[in-house]
Amino acid sequence: MATIGVIGGGGWLAGALLHPALEDGVIRPQQLILSSRSGDVTGFEDWPDIATTTDNEALVARADIVVLCVRPHDLDEIDVDLADRLLVSVVAGVSAAELAERYGATRIVRAMPNACAEYRLSFTPWFATDGVTDDEADFIFRFFSASGQAHGINEEAQLDYFTALTGSGPAFPALFADAMIRHAIGAGLDPETADAAVRQLFLGAGVLMAQSETPPSDLVDIFLEYRGTTAAGLSAMIEADVASPIFRGLSAAREQAEEGLL
Repeated sequence: MATIGVIGGGGWLAGALLHPALEDGVIRPQQLILSSRSGDVTGFEDWPDIATTTDNEALVARADIVVLCVRPHDLDEIDVDLADRLLVSVVAGVSAAELAERYGATRIVRAMPNACAEYRLSFTPWFATDGVTDDEADFIFRFFSASGQAHGINEEAQLDYFTALTGSGPAFPALFADAMIRHAIGAGLDPETADAAVRQLFLGAGVLMAQSETPPSDLVDIFLEYRGTTAAGLSAMIEADVASPIFRGLSAAREQAEEGLL
């Protein structure tokens, strides 16, 4: 039974990924060791068999798989040898080549989950270097599938784009939702009602698009064909080229990811 060590195990993302994996039995508590610089690891009270430490070297000595779950600028403070370990990194913008150079790892997985993992709704693209075995890849797929939808990719460079596209989690839709809430308040709705209405709208729209086989572009066309109030709103947005600022925003986020300024 492989032992999994998570560096940064006290952070919110570690908890968001580990809780579903523990609940689904993808990982057993006895397999897990978490490190935190502060020694403060909370949220795992239901699994008292999980080990914790403040010493990353001690974690690595016990682990077969090491998960880096820290911010990019924290990597300089992590000095460990992972030559004989499977290294799984959810650190944005740090390439497999750089991870190999820093830690001596030859079997590396990079993944880009998002904040929706806490609700088992993350889209998590992941890339594995050639040294990763089929059994290890199967574990990675099951691990990230516990917190949403895991999607293996063949080109590491695509992770920079996914960092911009899905790594944002709810941020970009939240910007659109905020504009709708502010417009509703301006139209006379009280803030509480406006907020509830728009939240439910986004929940319903998300579920519908996730479960429907109809592409979003076709959904737009269907509503345009009704020539009603929704069509009037869509037509105004299309005429204003609403896609242009969205394209600019995604391009800016991608450029930031490619530069490693995260």
